[in-house]
Amino acid sequence: MSRVAWLLIVSAAGWFSLTAVAETYPAASVGARQLTIYSTTDTAVFEAAVRHFQRLNPGIAVQYEELESHVLYERFLEDLKHGKPRADLLLSSAMDLQVKLVNDGYAATHLSANARMLPEWARWRDQAFGFTFEPAVMVFNVNAFSGRTLPRTRSELIELVRRDPAAWRGRIGTYDIAGSSVGYLLASQDARQSSEFSALLETLGDAGVVIERRTSDLLARLEKGNLAIGYNLLGSYAQSRIAAGAPLAIVYPRDYTLVVTRTAVLPASAPNPDAAHRFLEYLVSIEGQRTLANEGGLPAIRNEASVQQTRGGITNAVVGPLRPVVLGPGLLVYLDQLKKRRFMNLWNGAIEPPK
Repeated sequence: MSRVAWLLIVSAAGWFSLTAVAETYPAASVGARQLTIYSTTDTAVFEAAVRHFQRLNPGIAVQYEELESHVLYERFLEDLKHGKPRADLLLSSAMDLQVKLVNDGYAATHLSANARMLPEWARWRDQAFGFTFEPAVMVFNVNAFSGRTLPRTRSELIELVRRDPAAWRGRIGTYDIAGSSVGYLLASQDARQSSEFSALLETLGDAGVVIERRTSDLLARLEKGNLAIGYNLLGSYAQSRIAAGAPLAIVYPRDYTLVVTRTAVLPASAPNPDAAHRFLEYLVSIEGQRTLANEGGLPAIRNEASVQQTRGGITNAVVGPLRPVVLGPGLLVYLDQLKKRRFMNLWNGAIEPPK
């Protein structure tokens, strides 16, 4: 197995670069087909699934290219623009960008009994498929909260910070929605779901909220104690850190808990569609779901998988209303350029990045 840094320079309105780090997983047999995956999931998290798939399909080599979600979207389109499609499968946490690719006619159809077993909210047009169940949570450094009660709702978080703003200034973190597509998705869904969104945004801004593009960067700051509170983070990564001994605690907001899903799209332009269909089928199968959950810590979306990580081990009765973000045209609303510009102006007006 080799690690290669990929640098692609393309021309759009100007010159910019799209970078990815790729892992090559050779096939066990001679004359193998190659499957190229563009993915936002950390390679270390996804590796067990790739290797298990290859044990079941020894004639397929896998090139796994890890990119940030907006870069994945742009790189795929640039490949097509230059007449050189490379990706056989697109796996992204940015549900809205995946839906846009389907809506714009870039996806192939995948039909199977396993795909039909996905929840209705996690599949669209038989072309976009959610394969994980990931609540957006609040994460706390337990040492910073010694002797304090953890807030369980957005109202309690607002009250906590407003009661003693100096104590929390610069100690709350969330996604940089200008650089994180999943961060933008979660923030825009909060705006749709919560009557307290404006108050929350104002509170975060007054507290000098720290913004990062990657979940791992926010969790690293939380683990070290540089941050005390993380808002709207993907719970699967936080759970993995806790299992490894990090002094963190997860709270599923009791007013409502947004749930997102990593979404698979098989491009109509895939150079190796047969291998892509096989891998997509693996992801939504019971075997694939169990491997993702047990080996990668990515909660299974299918309850039939019967593993500890199934749906994060949570239910409405435990955490309050679960509100899955539905795969479909509703996700295109906040991708409208005028709507997005207005939302970004609202965000930027409340949250000024640290100087």
